[in-house]
Order: sequence, then C-alpha cells, then structure tokens
Amino acid sequence: MAARSITKRFPGVVANDAVEFEAAVGEVHALLGENGAGKSTLSNMLTGLYRPDSGHIEVAGEPVQLGSPRAAIAAGIGMVHQHFRLVAPFTVAENIVLGHDPAFLVRRAEIEGRVRALSQQFGLDVDPTARIWQLSVGEQQRVEIVKALYRDARILILDEPTAVLTPQEADRLFETVRELARTGRTVIFISHKLHEVMAVADRVTVLRAGRSVAIVRTAEVTQRGLASLMVGREVAGPMRVARAAPLGEAVLELVGVSAVGDRGVPALSDLSLTVRAGEILGIAGVAGNGQRELAEAITGLRRCTGTISLAGAPLSPGSPRAAIEAGIAHVPEDRLGTAVAPSLSIAENVALKRYRLGGFLLRRRAMTAAAEALIERYDVKAPGPHAPARQLSGGNLQKVVLGREFAAEPRVLIAASPTRGLDVGAIETVHEHLRDAAARGVAVLLISEDLDEIMALADQIAVLFEGRIAGELAGPAATADELGLLMAGGSAAA
Repeated sequence: MAARSITKRFPGVVANDAVEFEAAVGEVHALLGENGAGKSTLSNMLTGLYRPDSGHIEVAGEPVQLGSPRAAIAAGIGMVHQHFRLVAPFTVAENIVLGHDPAFLVRRAEIEGRVRALSQQFGLDVDPTARIWQLSVGEQQRVEIVKALYRDARILILDEPTAVLTPQEADRLFETVRELARTGRTVIFISHKLHEVMAVADRVTVLRAGRSVAIVRTAEVTQRGLASLMVGREVAGPMRVARAAPLGEAVLELVGVSAVGDRGVPALSDLSLTVRAGEILGIAGVAGNGQRELAEAITGLRRCTGTISLAGAPLSPGSPRAAIEAGIAHVPEDRLGTAVAPSLSIAENVALKRYRLGGFLLRRRAMTAAAEALIERYDVKAPGPHAPARQLSGGNLQKVVLGREFAAEPRVLIAASPTRGLDVGAIETVHEHLRDAAARGVAVLLISEDLDEIMALADQIAVLFEGRIAGELAGPAATADELGLLMAGGSAAA
C-alpha cells in the first residue's frame, strides 16, 4: 500500500501536505507523529473515510479510489481506530459482523463461536454476547482488533493496539503481527510506545506538522532518535524523579469497597487501599478488572458498599457533587465521552464543575477569562476560548481537562489512563503536571495500563485482578515482569 503526494485540507488547516508513505507486502510499518501531525487524517484516507484533495493511493501497485469504508474493506484494508466505530447498544458479535454478514440472525451461534475463538487465539478475550456499553474503553479497543481480524484484512492498520495488554500479552500480539506479515499481509502499526515500534516494526514513517519528514529502518535508529524526529527536538522518555519530600498523612481511604459492574456481576470485591498526601499510587491491571468501577466509585459515579473517606470524613456514596465538594478531581479515561461535552466551548467545559458558585446566572466574562488563563498556562493549542472542545487534538483536550481539575485546588486527583493515545511530547507534559500535583500535596491515584508510565510515576503500585488487589509493589523496585504476572492473576514471586 502507498500514498503518493497526498494532500488534505480542512478550513484553515492543511492536515496532510504532500505526504509520501509506502508499506510493502509482508512488512510491519510503523506510523509515528505527534497529536495533530496528520496520522489520523492519513489513516482515514487509507480507509475510505476521507478523500484526498490531491495525490493518490495505491494498493498492490495500482491506483485505487477509496470512496467509502466499504470500498476500503473490499480492497482488503481494515483498521482499528483510535476513536472506536462501535454501536453501543449492539453486542460484540453484532458489531463485528455489522455491514459484513447479513446472515447473522441465522448463524448467530456459529459467528459468536468464531468471534470467541479468534479473541482467545490472539489473547484478546472478549465476550461476544456482551453489549458495547457494558465494556470499558480498553475492552472496546479489543473488540475493534478482533473485528479487523475477523474480516481477514490483507492490509491491517492498528492504532495503539497494545494499550490494554499485559507485557506478556503484548509480546504474544507482536508474534501475531509478525506472523501476519510472514503470511503476506501488510501491517501498519501506529503507537506512541517507541519501544514497541522498535520491537515489531521493520520501517517507520514519521509525520510532523502534516508532512512526512523521515522514513527509517528500525535497525538503523534509536528510540531517542525517533522521538526527536517526531517533535523536532530532544525529548526525555519516562523517567523516575527522586522524591523531594516525605509523604504526608492518609488522605483517601477505601475500606471493604465492593461494587457491581454494568453487567450485573461484581466488579470490585472487598477492596481496601490508602493514598497519602503527596503520593502517587499507581493502579495497574488489564482493562476490565475493575479499574473503571474503582474510579467511578470514588468520584460518586457508581454506587458501592464499604467506606470511602477523605481525610477521615466518610463520603456520601453515589454522589458526584459530594465528591467534587469534598475536593476530589477526576480525569476520566474517556476524554470525549465523559470528561468533556464535545459540542460545548472550551470556556463552557472549564466551567462545568464550578458554575453553581456563580449564583443563578452564568457569568460569561468570568468563564471566558478563566478559559483564556487556562489556555495560556497549559499551552493549549486552540483558536480561542469559544472553540468547541471536539476541535482539539487529544493532547490539547487533555490539557483542558487537567487544567479544569487543578483549578479547584483538589485534595485528591483520580487520573484514569491520562496519556492514552497521546504523543511523546504531550505525555511528557501530562507527567509533569501529575508530578507537580503530588509535590503540592495532592493525593494522586493513577490508573493506567501503561506499565512504563506506572513505573516512572508511582511511589507504590497496586495491581487489580478480578476486582481485588492481587499484590502491591514499591514503585522504584517494581519490574514489568513482576507486574505482568500479577496482572495475569499470578504471583510476583513466581
């Protein structure tokens, strides 16, 4: 597959500027770039969602017109998108065959069995009968991977495919990716985890500011070199920073907390943990083991039993307002679906948790001023405070969410997958903000499937498995192998 001098413009923006891209048959080709560099636009053209303004796309050496996703599927192209293309009320199996197999009702059991076998084969276990709305973001990503595999795409585009896997599962997925390439498929691998790119890709195309700036072989470049190509400057990778001050008193305490998930089965079982002032407590685990329910229980979005206390004072269960007023800030895992109202402006989103403080009338000038201050302080790349939130890139949207949560001067910050899908530059910025919060005495609960992130930031790491704490490790001493074993239900000492 190739893109020849592809250009795509939107009002006021050149998203792709004469991009050159070529992935060979039997190759794993990585696509790297910052948020807003043009990766998504290029991928959308390769899969028929957008049409290029100039240039053309080739499959098997021949120019093709990909006027729709159906045309791309017919050409043997499949993609796992960063923002999922799933229908929430439908089951996993229904989503996988939607628009692909009209005989689903007749062959339901057969198709569900094939979906189950595929998911188990590739270590991406999902229940084919579960409905999408019941799944976490990480589980929905697995559904997208299985959907592409089910349709047997000859050209497979994977956007952040390992974000919800243990290191052992990721290694197995890499083996699968390499096997797909050995059987004559082309795999385009999009990831912000540079060590993954180095481990699985043969070549890398780097996009910056909408242009293709380099095509390199992984055997001839380093991780630091790739990061520099992406952002145009030297970038430090995730690294542990020595603690400047001792931890304070216990701030957030959970004792015997249990909660039921959306499917009506236990998601948290008798869970207890403590986060102290100035501490970053990392919660590791494969998605679907209670992480989302834990964050929702603490922030009042999900009812639970047991006791959740803030500085010794019990919180009212199932009350988001009580959690906010007590000083709990929340950065949800789903930026567009939960953290913001996409159609509202940046100013309106910044005011979402504080509008009650202004009385019965919204003070528009104060809202605009607060948004302008946030944009300047957090270096948000946006047209202005009145731009809709949906127009922002992932990294800039995350800066808005972090800035809004920090503006309330919280005592506790619940950060769930705060860097999912962000580029190395944006990740660096988010990590700085989390460290700064801890340095100011905020108790930070960091929930992430990215073990590099957990090990770089956390003072203590607790691993969730099937709704329980499977084990705890000191952050500075933890290894990926130990955490991976705990995430899979084993013992760190095994």
